[in-house]
Amino acid sequence: MTATQTVEERIREFVLKHFPLARKKGLTPGEKWLESGVLDSLGILDLVHFLEQDLSLHLADEELIPENFESLEAVGLFVRAKLKGSPVEKV
Repeated sequence: MTATQTVEERIREFVLKHFPLARKKGLTPGEKWLESGVLDSLGILDLVHFLEQDLSLHLADEELIPENFESLEAVGLFVRAKLKGSPVEKV
């Protein structure tokens, strides 16, 4: 991880490294991970753990909704809003 990586690049790198189907299929920003099978519910928990550890985020239970974790684009928007301290807008 470098200082110049965007949030999305860091998330993309994590998903590609930890989920074989993501490597096989590739990742597009709007692809819905649960629907396509790239991630399952346990994969989402792994992603949440990564976000909390790597980006030092604290995610509240009420933020753990499918809309925040359905795609690279959705996670990126969610994380950037959290990092700015602003409320997360629904897409």
